[in-house]
Amino acid sequence: MIKVIIDRPLGSYHPQYPDLYYPVNYGYIEGVIAGDGEEQDAYVLGVNEPVSEFIGELYAIVHRQDDVEDKWIVVPPKSHYNIEEIEQAISFCEQYFSHEIEIIHSHEF
Repeated sequence: MIKVIIDRPLGSYHPQYPDLYYPVNYGYIEGVIAGDGEEQDAYVLGVNEPVSEFIGELYAIVHRQDDVEDKWIVVPPKSHYNIEEIEQAISFCEQYFSHEIEIIHSHEF
């Protein structure tokens, strides 16, 4: 289980790009350093209200080909998403980057 500290809750706007609206909770994993030297960023899917923190499972990784860091996808336990659903949820931001989504966790049903 991974704890995400939410610094851009669902319904908020990016502090530097005021037109960038967050339709999902977004934050970071304390103590895990990403390629940009900052704490690892994560999108939280499956939570439909703003939260200040979230504990869930690492489900997928967004590999950005034109950036120095990847983004993590964290979801509630036993959730299931396909690549298209993830892409739709994060396209508000990831549309600006060349990327590939790797699902690293799947559940048996």
